[in-house]
Amino acid sequence: MSTRSFCKRAYSFFMAYPSASKLLLLSTCSGGGLLVYSDSSPSKRTLTADGQEIKKKKVVVLGSGWSGYSFLSHFNNPNYDVQVVSPRNFFLFTPLLPSVTNGTVEARSIVEPIRGLMRKKGFEYTEAECVKIDPSNKKIHCKSKDSTSLKGTTEFDMDYDILVIAVGAKPNTFNTPGVEEHAHFLKEADDALKIRRSVINCFERASLPDLTEEERKKILHFVVVGGGPTGVEFSAELHDFLVEDVAKIYPKVQEFTRITLLEAGDHILNMFDKRITAFAEEKFQRDGIDLKTKNMVVGVTADEISTKERGSGEVVSEPYGMVVWSTGIGSRPVIKDFMHQIGQGQRRVLATDEWLRVDGCDSVYALGDTATINQRRVMEDIAAIFGKADKGETGTLNKKEFKGVVKDICQRYPQVELYLKKKKLRNIANLLKSANGDNTELSIETFKQALSEVDTQMKNLPATAQVASQQGKYLAKCFNKMEKCEKKPEGPLRFRGEGRHRFQPFRYRHFGSFAPLGGEQTAAELPGDWVSIGHSSQWLWYSVYASKLVSWRTRSLVVSDWVRRFIFGRDSSSI
Repeated sequence: MSTRSFCKRAYSFFMAYPSASKLLLLSTCSGGGLLVYSDSSPSKRTLTADGQEIKKKKVVVLGSGWSGYSFLSHFNNPNYDVQVVSPRNFFLFTPLLPSVTNGTVEARSIVEPIRGLMRKKGFEYTEAECVKIDPSNKKIHCKSKDSTSLKGTTEFDMDYDILVIAVGAKPNTFNTPGVEEHAHFLKEADDALKIRRSVINCFERASLPDLTEEERKKILHFVVVGGGPTGVEFSAELHDFLVEDVAKIYPKVQEFTRITLLEAGDHILNMFDKRITAFAEEKFQRDGIDLKTKNMVVGVTADEISTKERGSGEVVSEPYGMVVWSTGIGSRPVIKDFMHQIGQGQRRVLATDEWLRVDGCDSVYALGDTATINQRRVMEDIAAIFGKADKGETGTLNKKEFKGVVKDICQRYPQVELYLKKKKLRNIANLLKSANGDNTELSIETFKQALSEVDTQMKNLPATAQVASQQGKYLAKCFNKMEKCEKKPEGPLRFRGEGRHRFQPFRYRHFGSFAPLGGEQTAAELPGDWVSIGHSSQWLWYSVYASKLVSWRTRSLVVSDWVRRFIFGRDSSSI
């Protein structure tokens, strides 16, 4: 056979079987050794032992934020078809948003496109917003994101077998007049870029000739509403920008700048240890940030912000150049409508059980800031717990019967462990012994007495990225072992029914919190009541945040942004 004829046949073969070219390349690179090859396109068909195709359940995931992205990353059960619906086709690393507002980090560095994950997992993605959920017909109504096309907004319905709601939350304005129209928020990448442009524009406007000092002071008055982690971190980032970069770039107007941080409560960072709160307030005062606690915003106009002092009730109005609103979160309109449909209209946020199922909707799950876990009280089930343990129906529990339900109680009711930790007791047996003494038989009255204060330790989980990410991972693992746990449940006893729950309830593990305070100083509150404040904590913050970024691409971009800032300073362009 001639070389030319062989090449023609080889070309025809590779055109008919494109994947063979990949096989040839891998075989060449492997030196002719044993090779196993799999096409990158995942198979969509799942077959039974006799060759019949299994009809897969359709899981629709709403949202691509922390909880949604975590769920999708860990989901690997081939018995489900997964469809993702989200108005943004990327995951956003929200803890670094304040760094975007002053040019320390670029917005593109903290976003990860989700199309790559969709291709890798074999999931489908639709860029649209869910505007209505119809749980009775198991449908969602969606609108396409693009409303600028010639055909306008496209609307469509989508069926589901299982719905996972992970749409996050929107900023809570508390219906304060003028906030929606005049204030900036800090929830999305676009928000951070708008703030960045607004800050630069304020300095450019203040640099115009023929302005009075009062006009310059007004333009360069930056007001931050909300003393939580986001508001504090943004204030610190803005202060660093003014001190380290603006003084060089706009030396003539730098003296007119002022930052005011408004907080309705008694202190900023009230969810942190008191030592961190005290240090943050002292540092802000030293840095010249005007910290006003016990001041509630009652109105915002195009030129002034009005506050009401909690003690005296006095209302004061001040001119400003820019307002950033960071006072908490509220439910999105689609969630509020859904809550009314399922009888949760009086609640502030969507309620789920300990397995993240929406109360009243077995086929709907909710994660992250969208929902909160409606933890059952021990005292609501105390009679059922006692009855389940009292196998001999004697009206008392012996040592063996009690030991048979101890583990299930601790698994089902996390507040028990929190109460034991607070009382410095090793286990629940020590708690019951303190109530029953050396008596070997435990009556229901003694049982109630011992556990009567346990429910005081019930707390709602914080609306943080850490909680959302853990919930997404937990739910994905539940789906991954669904068939196995249907046959052999691994959860605690059903005290009000027969058998066991399929899965262990969700348990949140707190790995610590950070509060960057500017000047390369960060406050860290870590498990074990360990508090660290200073420059060493800042380097810990760098390392932790770099490790939590979801890809090596974003890690390399963020680290390079940090290095660029150290060498060249922050970018002051308004792009």
